Amino acid sequence: MKTSPKLASLLQSETAMRGIQVGAGVIVIGFIFWKLQFSTQAICCGDFDGYYHIKWSRMLWESIRSHTFPPFFTWLPLTTLNPNDYVDHHLLFHIFQIPFTWFHDLRLGAKIASVLFATMAVASCYWLLLRYRIRYPHVWLIALLACSAPFLYRLNMAKAPPFAILYLIIGIDLLFKKKYWPLLPLTFIFALTYDMFVLLILAVSLWTVVVAWAEHRFEWRPLCWVLLGTAAGFVINPYFPHNLHLFYEHLKIKLTASEFSTKVGQEWYPYDSWEFLGNSAVACIAMLAGYIAFDPSERKRSHHSLFFLLFATALMIMIARWKRIAEYWPPFAIIFSAFAIQPWIEGARSIFSRLPTHVMEELQPFLDRETVELAGPASEARDLVRTIALATIAVLLGVALFLNLRVTIKDIGESEPHEYYKAGIDWMRSNISSPQIIFNTDWDDFPRLFYYDPTHSYVSGLDPSYLFDKNPALSRLYERITLGEEENPGPLIRDRFGARYVFTDNDHDKFYNTAIESGWFEIVYEDKDCTILQIRDQKSAPPPEVPEPTNDSEPGGNNVP
Repeated sequence: MKTSPKLASLLQSETAMRGIQVGAGVIVIGFIFWKLQFSTQAICCGDFDGYYHIKWSRMLWESIRSHTFPPFFTWLPLTTLNPNDYVDHHLLFHIFQIPFTWFHDLRLGAKIASVLFATMAVASCYWLLLRYRIRYPHVWLIALLACSAPFLYRLNMAKAPPFAILYLIIGIDLLFKKKYWPLLPLTFIFALTYDMFVLLILAVSLWTVVVAWAEHRFEWRPLCWVLLGTAAGFVINPYFPHNLHLFYEHLKIKLTASEFSTKVGQEWYPYDSWEFLGNSAVACIAMLAGYIAFDPSERKRSHHSLFFLLFATALMIMIARWKRIAEYWPPFAIIFSAFAIQPWIEGARSIFSRLPTHVMEELQPFLDRETVELAGPASEARDLVRTIALATIAVLLGVALFLNLRVTIKDIGESEPHEYYKAGIDWMRSNISSPQIIFNTDWDDFPRLFYYDPTHSYVSGLDPSYLFDKNPALSRLYERITLGEEENPGPLIRDRFGARYVFTDNDHDKFYNTAIESGWFEIVYEDKDCTILQIRDQKSAPPPEVPEPTNDSEPGGNNVP
């Protein structure tokens, strides 16, 4: 069937307009994330994990060049990430980062990669709205950017979640188009990139529910393809079968209704209720508006909005348990609202068109008369009211965006500087023979230790559950020591952990005081950020007065003889 020249021209025009809108949106999104990312000179933010990711990406590139891929991971030998069991569950993310490791400054490469990946994630959400002809997409773009301060913050972290959003959007589009077989390669890539591929499985399961409700049939094909893709991602993997064990341990420790077995990162704990409502007000209002606007009366027309209702609601329930869902729920709350409100924006005629045929035939004269009547001043008045309403909403969203940007820029700007710990770690690298295990008193200091000093290995890092999973007794001992609850930690650190040196930040006062008073430690380095202790061969009398680390030390620190 040939397309008429007029229709072809119209389609080309629409495609060109959509391309212009996407391009303009990408520029706006990219500018905002660039501004946020460069609010600090460090690799952004909240934790130090970005330092691990970019450093490991560089090591992967070096191993590929030397034909030794994948390299051995030797830096956490006491955990489930020991050389024999290590699993890179962000493998493709690290590979995607490789081109950015070609920068002379790894820090700059990580920051540029973060801006690009975050921009791609939000732009994909905006593209979906354009793809399904959601009215007033520029207003919804502002809503996407203003939806939540934690969303902006967490998407700037140099981690894999932007790819999860991108894959989810692609998967949802495939579901809506009922092109199911590409879910297999998509899920395969997702599983190799990041273990949040479970969200795609959730999305496909909810789509099966939607089809069953709307069409009274069981749509098994998407479930089949996504499960096959998941299996392929696990099996066609350089870390198989250890990746299965690590994934199981993640589920066992993190998916718990009670308290965690060991301390985990703050992202795995819930928000305070008022904090949640305050920092994600736009997303919360969008959810409420979507619930009110959703109309399930015509099943065949509500596939998309019902899917987003279910998916966004599921994510909202998750965020009540885990902060880390803050990078997923807010944009999907906006998308749900956009799809649910769309029929109301289209006007009365589109609403009436969902009525039965015989009712439509009876109402047709009135609809035609309404069209004629509205062709004059009434139509102009209606358009004016709509324009004022849209302008008001856009202004309010702009204010929310401004406030969220101001808060996020301030929070990111308060991140620890790039040089944090560097002087102490440089001293350690130069003065402590390698390879040795260093006892780090904070598991989340590991990424910076690894970034600046890969010549040594460390006791705990990336997640405290890795030490707990490998040796629960050793993990509990580690916790007691770092909290200052062991009176003589020196022999325990030496004999149980195999370490002769301790790296600690200057906030572990109880540990520091206990260590110095025990007589087992001497200070070999200290500055305003960190202290390095060496375990003596024999216990000595503690000093008469315990020196406190001061904040006015020289930036380079001092080597204590």
